[in-house]
Amino acid sequence: MQYSIQYPRVTIELLTDSHLLSLSRREADLAFRIKPFDEPDIVSRNLLHMPYGAYTAADYPLPLAGDGEGAGLITMDAAFNSMPDVAWLQRMLPHARVVFRSNARAVQAKMCLQGTGVAVLPRPLGDAIAGLQRIDLGEDPPVRETWIGYHRDMRRLARLRALLDLVIARLAD
Repeated sequence: MQYSIQYPRVTIELLTDSHLLSLSRREADLAFRIKPFDEPDIVSRNLLHMPYGAYTAADYPLPLAGDGEGAGLITMDAAFNSMPDVAWLQRMLPHARVVFRSNARAVQAKMCLQGTGVAVLPRPLGDAIAGLQRIDLGEDPPVRETWIGYHRDMRRLARLRALLDLVIARLAD
């Protein structure tokens, strides 16, 4: 990455976890979340609007019955069962059966590609995988927002500003 040449003393450590680190307690310098920050003293902004789509393997039997009878669902695991796309998929295909759960979208995509069932995936991921097809279930899945936040005491730090500038510039490309 070019930032390592521009900022040789900056090290980025990216942790992915379902546990929300507290920026107020300084458990992290910067965090990306899929829900707004509600901690005091946190500067945050909506960073990304992510469209989702429903996908199946290209050879998955279509059309799906209107209620999903006989279809398999690939959803988030129990810890993420309250995600809007899980409820949407179950509402759209109420008689389909959950056959696989994972909190990793890449794993869900792989299982979908293998013909396991219907998955709701971020469109940049699903659209990029040859062998997956986006399907129309009558309405689009809910979009997701990604928020970025950091403690207000850090807003003047050059290393943080450089990282924010880099992230925002990459998303604008």
